Parts: sequence; structure tokens; C-alpha cells
Amino acid sequence: MSSKDTHTREAFPTDAPAVVTCGLPYANGDLHIGHLRTYVGGDVYSRALESLGQETAFVCGSDMHGTPIAVQAIQEDVDPEAFALEWHEQYGETFPKFDVDFDNYGHTHDETNRELTYEIVDRLESEGYVYEKEIKVAWDPVDEQPLPDRYVEGTCPYCGAHARGDECDEGCGRHLEPGEIEDPVSTISGNPAEYRDRAHKFFRVSELSEYLDGFLDRLEGTSNARNQPRQWLEDGLQDWCITRDLDWGFDYPGEDDLVLYVWVDAPIEYIASTKQYTERVGADEYDWEEAWRDDGEIVHVIGRDIIQHHTIFWPAMLHVADFAEPRAVMASGFMTLDGQGFSTSRDRAVWAREYLDEGFHPDLLRYYLATNGGFQQDVDFSWEKFRDRVNNELVGTVGNFLYRSLLFAHRNFEGTPEAEVSPEVEARIEEAIADFEAGVNDYSVRQVGTATVELARFGNEYIQREEPWNLLGEDDEAAAQVIRDCVQIAKAVAVLFEPIAPGTSEELWDQLHEDGSVHDVTTDAALEAPPRDFGAPEELYEKIEDERVEELNEKLESRVAEAAADATGADADADETESDEGEGDAESAMSDIEPVADDRISFDEFQDLDLRVGEIVDAEGIEGADELVRLTVDIGVEERQIVAGLKQLHDVESLPGTRVVIVANLEKAELFGVESNGMVLAAGEDADLLTTHGDSSLGTTIR
Repeated sequence: MSSKDTHTREAFPTDAPAVVTCGLPYANGDLHIGHLRTYVGGDVYSRALESLGQETAFVCGSDMHGTPIAVQAIQEDVDPEAFALEWHEQYGETFPKFDVDFDNYGHTHDETNRELTYEIVDRLESEGYVYEKEIKVAWDPVDEQPLPDRYVEGTCPYCGAHARGDECDEGCGRHLEPGEIEDPVSTISGNPAEYRDRAHKFFRVSELSEYLDGFLDRLEGTSNARNQPRQWLEDGLQDWCITRDLDWGFDYPGEDDLVLYVWVDAPIEYIASTKQYTERVGADEYDWEEAWRDDGEIVHVIGRDIIQHHTIFWPAMLHVADFAEPRAVMASGFMTLDGQGFSTSRDRAVWAREYLDEGFHPDLLRYYLATNGGFQQDVDFSWEKFRDRVNNELVGTVGNFLYRSLLFAHRNFEGTPEAEVSPEVEARIEEAIADFEAGVNDYSVRQVGTATVELARFGNEYIQREEPWNLLGEDDEAAAQVIRDCVQIAKAVAVLFEPIAPGTSEELWDQLHEDGSVHDVTTDAALEAPPRDFGAPEELYEKIEDERVEELNEKLESRVAEAAADATGADADADETESDEGEGDAESAMSDIEPVADDRISFDEFQDLDLRVGEIVDAEGIEGADELVRLTVDIGVEERQIVAGLKQLHDVESLPGTRVVIVANLEKAELFGVESNGMVLAAGEDADLLTTHGDSSLGTTIR
């Protein structure tokens, strides 16, 4: 097994080739902007790596296998391969329209992926990590056919929620193995299912716990990707069933009636797509084996609903098969639309093709998706918020600085003035480059973008402060110095903003009469002298008017109303939690959740909150108040009386003994004539009381 997993990583750029991948889009439906968040993030990150001089391949592919495609193909009476290929081709046309520029975009059903999949499965078997075991499999006794995961639904054995056969998608989110789901029903026929014994293949993931523990210690990326898998290790890893009773997919070697589970061959497409890139450009330009078999810098950019697959199953397979392990996993948060989940059945979405048909430049959406909060945070989209970000930041800050500076330079100096860059401006550009590089090494696509916007903001402040228009005729040399500085800042913006806004950055590069393409330069070019002569600039960004937003909202509301009228309640509800075995459509599970606020508080402001662990020692309803309960809460150093709205949501008599989290330094208040000295924290309208995972002492401060 691999020994490629024990070294300490150097900061980017490194001498090893990098691979950036995105979770494979499942080839069964249209793309909306919620999907695009991950692909734009991956594209930004790969471009940023290349801007640092890092050799990088950006690869992906369509996920063609699995039961959802098989089910839809049956329903539409078409061949599953033809069904999936049609969507694959559409994705291949859509991504470039948003400048998501994959070096190779393949799919999981091609021969390259088949060969690599069989090679890796053979290695798992030869190393003794695959065994056969009989399990209970759902079976339709009326139609006399097996029911693999997505052909069956029922009750989650862990939380009792309605669940799919492979995942508790509406409840605890836990991965379910074949045979675990209770009260199974066929999603094809609606017949009650029964369980029958069936031999399947299992991967001994449980024997790799020690390796995976070390892997998670080494793993870089977003904190959710590094921390979430810890719970699975603590709970004890279960071996992983890697076969399914299905007619669509790669046959398990030597078995005619079993196919490989989609999550075996899907991530192997990352390797296959990289190999195809090498086959196209040659190993001298990019060597896939150096990246995957030696010690490449592998970065996976995914949705957070597939963290488990990329931090447990996938590295375990790579380790046994002697491939390089991932360096980092970047897991994005979900997206909502006006605070509610995306819904394909109700046409509640901003579709990728719709965005383009409205005539908006792709860079506007790229900027919104990449910089609206941290990558792992949930993000809400609305046309109003989109308008504000475009108008205030792209038009008002970046575009305003570029246009006013370059227009002044053209009219008064016919281009770049004959002067040296001032030490102040040179230092500020160097700071922006350092912020950009830090963003790459912190896996923050947001910081990659904000480094440039802050530089443009500095440029606006600088030109306003120096007032070159007042220097002309009085001190032409000083005026030339200011404008020389501004043109250098403009060039730096073109270079550093390229990963976020590749289209408009190239337009800016051309306006400066620079040679070649901005896509081919590194951050060093930000400090290289611009051409002496250039023409009159054109404005790069256009303001979005309020009337346009009203029109877009009306279109969305009309579509949703029409879809709701056409769909039955059952159909709409069933579609509301669509998901897939590839990249996932978990945005739909976010319905009716409030969006994360755009306004942020500082760390110091957070530190002002005194949050403590407490325990309710007494509880009684307040006479005359429908919801309020008087609580006595022990917080270690004292007991507090706190009034909380829990009467209709909790059994008041059972509250004593409950551990809670309180805000201890909240101003005292009086409710229904009863003093309340603090606040008990709870989640949601059901008032789910916040507590601690372990046995923290009463009064422990929460940080």
C-alpha cells in the first residue's frame, strides 16, 4: 500500500503537479446556479493556482451510472446510456459559457474509467480488502425483481424519518447500506417490498481506521471537510457494500448479475479524466501518473453532502491501490433562493440557461458565487442581493476605478505616463498579491476575489486623495506620477481578478494593449510595466436597474405559480428533496431555512457574548402566559431565573435535569411581570434546546 501519505505539504506553488477536481454532476437534469457554485469555485481555485505558477490540471466529468438514471430511463422508456449522454453533452456545452474551463471533461461510462476502475477493484481484492457476505436485499415479490437502493424507500432505522434506500435524505443524513431501511416500498411499482438473502461484495473500510485517522490529520481544505468525518471514525467505521443489483453500470469483475456501486467508479473518473488530458496534450506538458501515482497536489472541490465519500471511502480506496491521497477537500455550503430551497418540480430556481438568456455577463454571477461569504457557508441568492453586489462592488468599486483612471490616462497622456511606480503603490500591490496567495493556501476563493476588490478600493481612495485633475498645469510631473500609479493598479487588477472574472479581465488586458492573454500570466505580471500607449477604455460592468430586478422576480413568481398549479401535491413533495449520487442537489433540502445574514460581526463582538453551560433545575409555567416558562438554571457559580417560550413545545415537567446553553450577560428583562436574567438558546420554531456533546462542567464558557 501507498507510502505517499506521510509528508508535510509545502505552501503553493510547489514543484509537484496539481489536480483540481469538482464533484461529478449527475447526468439527469438541468443545471441551476446552486450547482454552479461548486464548479465556479473549482474553476476559480484552479486558475488561482496557475496564477501562482503551479502546474495544474482542472478535470471533471459527468456521473453516468447509478439507480436514479436507471429509474428515469425506465420511466421515459429510453436506454440509460443514451439518456445520460444527452445530459452529459448539455453540461459540456454549459460550463464553458460560464468560463468554467475544464482541461478535460469526461464521463464515467467511457473505457478509460472502466479500465482504471477494474484495475483498482482488482488491487482491493488482491490486497485482501474485498469479501463476500450475504445481506438482506429489498425484493418486489409481485414483479419478482431485486430493488437496489434508489428503487426503494421507507423508514430510516436510526432516526425514523422517511428515507431513500441509500440515504436518510430527509432526516439524519446518514448513509444507509442495502437492507437497512425499514418498511421498504418499491419506487417503481409501489408494491410493499420484502427482504431476501443476497450475496454482495464488501470493502473492508473498518480495517483502515488508523490510516484514515492520520489522513484526516494531514488533510487540508475547509474545516467542515476535515471535522465532519471525525464523527464517523469515533462511531466506528462499517465495511462498505460496493455492489448493487442493477442492470446499469460497470459489471463487477466475474459477476454477471452485480454492478459496482456508483461511488466506486465515480471518483475514479477524476483519475481517468486526468489521464485523458495527458493523452491529449502529452506527458511532457502534463503527466497524470506523476500527479496520481507519485505525489501530486490533489484538491477536491465538492458539495458538503458528499464529504463522507471524499474523506472516508475515496482515500481508503486510493491508499490500498497505491495512488496519491488528496491534499485538500473544499466542501461548499448549500444555496437557497430568497431563503427557500431550490425546487425543480415547482420551477423554483434560477437556471443556468435562464441566467445567460437574460443577457447577464457570466463574470457577475462568478463574482457573486465566489465571494458571497466563505466557501463552506450557506449562501442565499436573490435578484436584489445580486443587484446590490454588482452595483456596489463591481460597478461602484472595481469598474469605477478602472474607467476613471484609464480614461484620464488616455486623454491626458495617451496611455501610461513616463514615470516610476511610487513606493506606496508598489507596496500596496505587493500586499494584494500576498493576500491573493494567502487565499489560495487558505482554500478561500472569497479571499482570492476580495484581495482584488480591496486593491481597486485603494485605487479609488488614492486617486481621490491625490486629485491629479488639479495637478495638471500646476505640477504635471506629480500628475503623471499619480496616473502612472493608477495604470499599474489597473494592470494588477486585470492579473489578480482573472480567476474570478476571466472574461472582463481579458477585456481589461486588451484595453491596456497588453500582448498575449491575461490567462497565461502569473501574479508577477501585476508589477510589470504596462504598455506605453493605449486607447480610450470602455466600461466593463453595467449597473442593474431596480426595474430589471422587479421584472426578474415577477418571472420567477409566475413560473413557480404555474408549476404549482400543474403539479400534484404528492409529485411536488416527492421532488422537493431530489438528490443524486454525484454532486448532489442538497440545496433542495434547505427549503424554508432562513438565509445566512450578509452583515457580519467581528471576532471581538462575538467575544463580548458570555455563553455558559447550564442545567435546568426547576421549571414551571407562568400563569396567564400561553408560551412562557419560568426556569431556574444552575450555571455553576450561581442559579439564574430565566423566562423562556417553551410551554407549548416541551413537556415542562421533564425540563429539570436538561443541559442547556445560555447567554449569561444579556440585559435583564421583565416578561409577564417575571424577571428574566439571561436567555436559553434553542434552534428553530420547535425550540430545539442547544446542549453540549460531552459532560462539560456547569458554568463552562463556550468559545
